[in-house]
Amino acid sequence: MPKCIFCQIIKKEIPSKFFFEDNHLIVFHDINPKAPVHLLIVPKKHILSVNELEEKDSVLISKMVYRAKKTAKELGISKNGYRLVFNCGSDGGQAVGHLHLHLLGGKKLSF
Repeated sequence: MPKCIFCQIIKKEIPSKFFFEDNHLIVFHDINPKAPVHLLIVPKKHILSVNELEEKDSVLISKMVYRAKKTAKELGISKNGYRLVFNCGSDGGQAVGHLHLHLLGGKKLSF
């Protein structure tokens, strides 16, 4: 298996603009932002995609969504709204084979 870029970021082998870190998650700015605010909420546990989730990972997913909510509030975008996106597989737009949640906001988003 080739090296996972998100695992390298988590291990701080690749520099990134970090916003938050705890024992389970890391939050950093997307290098190719699609909105004024575009962060990635990434579990430290390597899980390939939503398709690989197991029931025991439900707590981790809850932590990811809750962290997104807290981050949106901390960045001042919660009142006007924001978008949360999980891409799954190449046809779903997943570019990195490591589960991650996009937090986008800071402007009116279109579909």
